Amino acid sequence: MPLFDLPLDQLRNYASGVTAPADLDAFWDRTISEAREYPLDAVFEPVDNYLTVVDTFDVTFAGFGGSPVKGWLHLPANRPADQPLPVVVQYVGYSGGRGLSNQDTKWAQAGYAHFIMDTRGQGYGGILGHTADPHPSAGDVAHAGLMTRGIGSREDYYYRRVYVDAFRAVEAAQAHPAVDSSRVVVAGVSQGGGITVAVAGLAAGRLEGVIAALPDVPFLQDFPRSIDIAPRGPYPEIAAFLARHRERYGPILAVLNYFDGVNLGRAATAPALFSAAQMDDICPPSTVFASFNAYGTAAGSESGTAGQTGSGDVPAKDIEVYRFNNHEGGQEHQWNRQLEYLRKLLG
Repeated sequence: MPLFDLPLDQLRNYASGVTAPADLDAFWDRTISEAREYPLDAVFEPVDNYLTVVDTFDVTFAGFGGSPVKGWLHLPANRPADQPLPVVVQYVGYSGGRGLSNQDTKWAQAGYAHFIMDTRGQGYGGILGHTADPHPSAGDVAHAGLMTRGIGSREDYYYRRVYVDAFRAVEAAQAHPAVDSSRVVVAGVSQGGGITVAVAGLAAGRLEGVIAALPDVPFLQDFPRSIDIAPRGPYPEIAAFLARHRERYGPILAVLNYFDGVNLGRAATAPALFSAAQMDDICPPSTVFASFNAYGTAAGSESGTAGQTGSGDVPAKDIEVYRFNNHEGGQEHQWNRQLEYLRKLLG
């Protein structure tokens, strides 16, 4: 895949044309408030993961509408009993689920608590999932996949439910006594990266303890441009739907505006380490930079949007760019970068 998007010097200054709805905060205040009317009821059942260095718990908690959401909590087996650990709450990529109990324990191996959220209605794309999506809109007319599920209204759109699940996953992780609730890091790749940006934004003023975000090649950013230029992956599901429902382009963009990471991430106050891949034809680099450049800007002046240390009240943020990679991004190189980043952040 060639370098098909903007050159790097333009990416660093690219600003999305997406603008937040006037009632964006009110919509999410109401959504989170309604979700919290259901008891979290986080349950942690120990399971045998066949490993000697990691302890694993099968987690169930109440997500959107009170419906059960699954997850794994991995803990270092040799952890001090009297010292709660920082936790990395991880969100997974499109079509994936939480996997098996020992499939991904890398953050626990690094010495952190590691919470992996299952994604409702997914787990069919190679990584097993265990969480249903019982919402009535799951049966609406839509293109194959999840991108247009319930897209007729902001109340019914699929990612409203997922973002609420992800928000409550942080609360569920914080509920375990081995977790330091004041030191939560949210992280993910692709769809998981997009959910990470959303949770970082939604947490601001609504949830204490989120101290960093690690979104890799994030999906769900700058929807109008992504729909226009992404030739591969989930975004074309929306384009295919609009090819048959031509009159719905404007209304659909109006709904997506409430879920666009460019809009949600502006409110974030936690420091962030992003990554982008310049040959990425699933999450084009301009859409990732749209998110990165907007991230945290509602917290302070625009002058800090491209720096590593922030300006005024803008949270510190940085982005790693992998020029010759497609959607796989930095992989093990980015993992090492994240380990270094958290070591510095957490001391």
